[in-house]
Amino acid sequence: MDRSLVDPTPWDAAALGTAAYELRTCSPEALAQMRLVPGHYTVRVDPLASKKLLHDSGFYYCDTLLEPHCTVARFLGRRHELAAVTRDPSLESVLAICHGAFTHGRFHRDFNVARACADLRYDRWLAQLHGEGRVHGLVFGSELAGFAAALGGKLVLHALAARFAGRGLARHLWSALCEVLFAAGTDEITSSISASNVAALNLYAGLGFRFREPLDIYHRVIP
Repeated sequence: MDRSLVDPTPWDAAALGTAAYELRTCSPEALAQMRLVPGHYTVRVDPLASKKLLHDSGFYYCDTLLEPHCTVARFLGRRHELAAVTRDPSLESVLAICHGAFTHGRFHRDFNVARACADLRYDRWLAQLHGEGRVHGLVFGSELAGFAAALGGKLVLHALAARFAGRGLARHLWSALCEVLFAAGTDEITSSISASNVAALNLYAGLGFRFREPLDIYHRVIP
């Protein structure tokens, strides 16, 4: 397989139980490469681009991703005295929050992927990030209320524990997290969220984030 056109995604394969790949483009050449090897395929495309080649090749829509972004000048923090950030949450405690939390994820929305496999993908990703020391615990009072994993200023995985949801606390916890990242020298904080995740959209917008780089995500399974 031509690596200039198609990339293996072994972290997805480990959770899905099948070979997994991501197309770098939806060109006819990349689509021809895909047809040669069975597996689960992903492609990311501009929402305004024609999807005819994808539909003709058996791809189906799964999600649209947006990139929230914010500088310290635009940040509208809403701190609470009980909201804090810790760098040493146990793996077991954050996995308990992570498991089953990502219902808006593209693999959860993919009808060809079992829910258990989609959950496992996020659990394994969190374990890897935790092992790299990239996971922040979000604490409210004396309780772990959530977590966020960051690669520099990019939030790559985050979730709030179910018992803390719907109480207006996320804005305080994310404010504490953003302040920690800005204090560490981050010029701009970014993330990636599903356009269907209205709660996350409202959270980021309320903290002064704007949105850019929309991408439609399409999947295809070749048995």
